[in-house]
Amino acid sequence: MCRIADYFSLEENGTSVRTELSAGLATFLTMSYILFVQPQALAAAGMDGGAVFTATCLSSALACIVMGFAANYPIAQAPLMGENFFFAYAVVLGMGISWQKALGLVFVSGLAFMLLNVTRAREYLLNAIPDSLKFGISVGIGLFISFIGLKEAGIIAASPGTLVQLGPVTEAPVAIALAGFGVTALLFVRGARGAILWGITACAALAWALGVIKIGGVFSAPPSMSPTFMKLDVSGLLNWHSLSIVLVFLFMTVFDTVGTLVGVGMQAGLMKNGRLARANRAMISDAVATSVGACLGTSTVSSYIESATGVAQGGRTGLTAVAVGILFLLALFFSPLAAAVGTGVKLSGGQLVHPVTAPALIMVGALMMRAARKINWDDMADSLPAFLIIILIPFTFNIADGIAAGFIAFPLVKTAQGRRAEATPLMWSLCVLFILRYIFLR
Repeated sequence: MCRIADYFSLEENGTSVRTELSAGLATFLTMSYILFVQPQALAAAGMDGGAVFTATCLSSALACIVMGFAANYPIAQAPLMGENFFFAYAVVLGMGISWQKALGLVFVSGLAFMLLNVTRAREYLLNAIPDSLKFGISVGIGLFISFIGLKEAGIIAASPGTLVQLGPVTEAPVAIALAGFGVTALLFVRGARGAILWGITACAALAWALGVIKIGGVFSAPPSMSPTFMKLDVSGLLNWHSLSIVLVFLFMTVFDTVGTLVGVGMQAGLMKNGRLARANRAMISDAVATSVGACLGTSTVSSYIESATGVAQGGRTGLTAVAVGILFLLALFFSPLAAAVGTGVKLSGGQLVHPVTAPALIMVGALMMRAARKINWDDMADSLPAFLIIILIPFTFNIADGIAAGFIAFPLVKTAQGRRAEATPLMWSLCVLFILRYIFLR
């Protein structure tokens, strides 16, 4: 026990083994909803839900343990919300790319992230892209996730005349989803920890009580990972189309990771003179986790903002992250419960919905909307490109197209306003690359 305390510098950080383990449990409970959502999300792309569940548990466990031992930060990792739906709905379903090639693109984005960290180029990338566009991407993805959540809940449905309309809200599955969202929102409003998980739990209990879902068991051996293990396809990826998708995966990961590290680091008191001492190690663990996760069969793995829950519980070191990793390994034996929670149900009109997990997507989208207040709406040269990103991501049902619109517009608007110097060489390069993408691919 003393060796553990010494390795993680527990005394120096004013914590103890018991506190760190308690913090790890708190973090796991608040982020374990990914175990129910991830298999359902990637199953939409044609992947085996059981294999995705196992890949999610293993990649998350590995990422957390590497983060804990290498960076000694109380930050847990797992497949990211947003990236998983971009993977399934935008890349696979929207662009017609096979899930095997999509995993290949995730793998390459992980290698690119590693290269950015090894060469220290990430600072240039982060400084070169305007904050307004970063916030716009977050808000746009939030709207996209909420739109998918509303669709998966059956709250909205397809309509020939208006594209979408209000769904059959009186049918049991839709009513259950509405109730689940209400419970989740109420818990958030009251500041309850693990609100998303408890919302899913309440929703699952109601769905089971009404006979909408059936729970065939709780424990079992982990599902085989063979349907997804090393099935990634990296052939034929050297083209403009693939490059643009890799860039989107990379930008999303970089922005999410930096935001989480800074936010949780400040809360935990780990920032020294405005810097995180071992941030490079933390980012490298994210990059490794993303590439390894793609090999196992899951989408981008990175740091979770829910780690703030463990920090609030007293977690200050990597022992908290290691504890979360061990809990993800134990979760391998709960696959029947995850499968039941993610069960799809058909409405009378034939629409397939997922009433238990859909409310979580709507709530995650709502949380991502907070970034909108950081955009300078009084400066049209900043706000107009951000607006294009925000509005086009959900309306085109494609994150890459929304981001492209903002990145093309930013240097052009700045130049038209006489502020060309604010558009960095990287922004001009990306502007040209996105324009060429549409010229040669559309």
